[in-house]
Amino acid sequence: MNRRSLSLPTLDTEQLRSHVVEQLTLSRARSAMLTDSLDDADLVRQHSVLMSPLVWDLAHVGSQEELWLVRDVGGRQPTRPEIDGLYDAFQHSRSSRVNLPLLTPADTRQYVAEVRQKALDVLARSPLHGRRLVEDAFAFGMIVQHEQQHDETMLATHQLRLGAPVLHGEPLPSPLAPVAPAEVLVPAGVFTMGTSSEPWALDNERPAHRVELPAFVIDTTPVTNGQYAEFIAAGGYRDRRWWSEDGWRYQLAAGLEAPQFWQRDGGGQWWRRRFGVLEPVQPDVPVVHVCFHEAAAYAAWAGKRLPTEAEWEKAARWDPATGRSRRYPWGDDDPTPGHANLGQRHLTPAPVGAYPDGVSPLGVHQLIGDVWEWTSSGWHPYPGFEAFPYPEYSQVFFGGDYRVLRGGSFGTAPAAIRGTFRNWDHPIRRQIFAGFRCARDASPAEVRAGRVGG
Repeated sequence: MNRRSLSLPTLDTEQLRSHVVEQLTLSRARSAMLTDSLDDADLVRQHSVLMSPLVWDLAHVGSQEELWLVRDVGGRQPTRPEIDGLYDAFQHSRSSRVNLPLLTPADTRQYVAEVRQKALDVLARSPLHGRRLVEDAFAFGMIVQHEQQHDETMLATHQLRLGAPVLHGEPLPSPLAPVAPAEVLVPAGVFTMGTSSEPWALDNERPAHRVELPAFVIDTTPVTNGQYAEFIAAGGYRDRRWWSEDGWRYQLAAGLEAPQFWQRDGGGQWWRRRFGVLEPVQPDVPVVHVCFHEAAAYAAWAGKRLPTEAEWEKAARWDPATGRSRRYPWGDDDPTPGHANLGQRHLTPAPVGAYPDGVSPLGVHQLIGDVWEWTSSGWHPYPGFEAFPYPEYSQVFFGGDYRVLRGGSFGTAPAAIRGTFRNWDHPIRRQIFAGFRCARDASPAEVRAGRVGG
């Protein structure tokens, strides 16, 4: 069901219920695919200290669904109250979860199936209005997004897993015409950042507020593998000039030489391991699996910087013709396969320019999908922020060394991304599907001319 907003007055309660069922079904089918593709030994194994065993993720998805939909919205009795603590992300670090007395894969599948049946019964009986948690099916949308977010986390675990490939994607689309890396001027002025009207938007995306920015220039495409390889060839990893103090310290300690999963053969050709397959690095594809420090170092080497979060959102949402902020770069309609590379259908970023239907009014490509994009901004609440429905989703993470990422990746589900969606992570993280694009301050000549190069 493709529509502009869940809050449209033309959407009645039964249509909303149907949409929730559709989204719950899609998220569960994806969870099943990511876990059914492996044997029990792989499901209970910890493939990286950065990640949970896959069987923990699956049961955690069911536990959160039960807590919010079955117990809170539905007022039903707990299904397995004795396991609540096992699947509480705040009680156990990812590295320790493998040592917990977790449910077996078979018991986990039975548990999440039982919870889903109860959740669907609650949905059928809920009026979907009259209480903030259920208004416009918010709690159900929150659970859909939560499961899809864990599906992307499980996909990252698959990438870290060693062994024969078990996941397979569709062939990548090719650009109708080659798109060369370029820049575009974003004029100075005020735009509306965040949202107060998107029904399934999470608390950190709220409220909508006006932000004034000076003119800036932003890349029309994410930085590609080919561009990043030039940085490596120029000695970028060995040149202290391009790195922040923290970045240089981490680069030395971690021994960074290239994006994660890259390796070079005897002839100097770069290859990358992708979900168990070794393949040549494609020069026209956005670089992925780089941390914030690597992204910032490349930007400095290129004579630029990373965009702020506000700059990224203005480039993605602001329509100069109307002065309005759209839901997505292409408009208000939900994503289709022609708009963006989402939902892990290709299992890799697509070549730059592969989605002309998703271009923003300013001519910026692939702001949604392909790779999460690092920004220079720290993780902080918007003015007027209110924690809802619980502080552990956003509030407890504000501050620290987190950096904001925007736009989603090829592993992000359409239901879990929009122009206002905010992600955050530590600046050293590389296992996530993250890349970046660059920005810079506009020169006085460019501001006078109203275009880059003026």
